[in-house]
Amino acid sequence: MTTNENTAATTSRDAEYAPEHSPRLEWAKHAPDVYKAMVRLDAAARKGMDPTLLELVKIRASQLNHCAFCLDMHTKDALAAGESVERIIQLSAWEESKHFYTEKELAAIELTEAVTVLTDGFVPDEVYEKAAKHFEGAELAQLIAAINVINAWNRFAVTTRMVPGHYRPGDHG
Repeated sequence: MTTNENTAATTSRDAEYAPEHSPRLEWAKHAPDVYKAMVRLDAAARKGMDPTLLELVKIRASQLNHCAFCLDMHTKDALAAGESVERIIQLSAWEESKHFYTEKELAAIELTEAVTVLTDGFVPDEVYEKAAKHFEGAELAQLIAAINVINAWNRFAVTTRMVPGHYRPGDHG
């Protein structure tokens, strides 16, 4: 293939994709104190957490919240941390593919769903108790904090239509 043919093939392929949308608002620029507080809260919620488990939680919440920006970020971070493509792919159907995860991870994923969705207005006792069986008090508190923080990030990103696809692991902490 000549250079011109290669360029034409690339251009043709690129033309098949929808155009990238623009963000509605650069919220971090307009509310820098809130953004900085969120970064500090995120760092505090991560303390003592297993990084792989934390990324699974962030990915699952982001899937439930339809947050493309956070999915882009956290799948890339998970891959960079050594997580497998297979486990990331299966996460959206974890109930049918439990054998990809440890019991502790399953408890965290189930708690993530319960906290994220809250369709019944509460986290079911059995979900909470299962998580409490696998996480000691301080670790459980950190997990709950991490779930709430990713939900807040998702809501900022979805509301302002942050654009996925440009994140590189390590860009944000």
